[in-house]
Amino acid sequence: MMKTQNKNVLLTIFTLCMICSGARSQLSPGIYDKSCPYLVQIVRKQVNMALKAEIRMAASLIRLHFHDCFVNGCDASVLLDGADSEKLSISNANSARGFEVVDTIKAAVESACPGVVSCADILTLAARESVYMTGGPMWRVALGRKDGLVANQSSANNLPSPFEPLDAIIAKFQAVGLNVTDVVALSGAHTFGQAKCDLFRNRLFNFTGQGSPDATLETTLLSDLRTVCPIGGNGNVTAPLDRNSTDVFDNNYFKNLLQGKGLLSSDQILFSSDLAVNTTKRLVEAYSQSQSLFFRDFTCSMIRMGGIMNPINGSSGEVRKNCRVINN
Repeated sequence: MMKTQNKNVLLTIFTLCMICSGARSQLSPGIYDKSCPYLVQIVRKQVNMALKAEIRMAASLIRLHFHDCFVNGCDASVLLDGADSEKLSISNANSARGFEVVDTIKAAVESACPGVVSCADILTLAARESVYMTGGPMWRVALGRKDGLVANQSSANNLPSPFEPLDAIIAKFQAVGLNVTDVVALSGAHTFGQAKCDLFRNRLFNFTGQGSPDATLETTLLSDLRTVCPIGGNGNVTAPLDRNSTDVFDNNYFKNLLQGKGLLSSDQILFSSDLAVNTTKRLVEAYSQSQSLFFRDFTCSMIRMGGIMNPINGSSGEVRKNCRVINN
């Protein structure tokens, strides 16, 4: 019975993928079927090796994909080096990870199919594999993007922040064509990975400006986090975003929010803020009760995110030989 249910869920997800991606005919899951027939296997092998070396890399790769797509669309601009790179933005400096893994995947793909597959498509596939290999859903990835020629550090400085109120976060998603469901579903990627003390210590001691912690933070978790992140401590020390299943992609993240155990303020406000009552709270509750529903909506949100801002394709952009620099 369980195998039949899993098969039905997978078929539903594949069907949903076709619906979600149907409006973007310039991208196609089969675009490399002839020019690079073993692309998925190559990416899968390299991601698997990276996760065996460090399971946290799964969360790092999907975060890198998010930060790429929210700036200029999914064009691999986040991978470019340089003084004006997105890597040096407020959102990415000293926090974005996985660049070396992408380099390794790119080298393997170039060895098999030189000059064919863009860094943008490689990063998109690596994010999908990271989710699937840690227990999450599988979906068909629309491919055919080209790599952008410029970085956009100023836009990267304005990515959704863990310190912002819910209305500001929703507005930033809407600005790139995503909706409230996408906000909640994509936030579910915080079901694995780590966050630095600097991103949540403000909740632990003086959240109100009067010496009080964030009242929405569960007391046992508050006590534990104060030990990990004391006043004046190292801001680069990390804590798991989901203490129940740190390295597994599941719906425990949403269960945590119902108990006041969201690590970042931007997590907990999806359930506990006043604005959440009429926007995001019901989705949090629904996903906490149904992992299959979360997987379905997450899949569709990933597909929509993969097509925001009309991805570069055709004669625009290029296929970089090295993901860190544009071609000469």
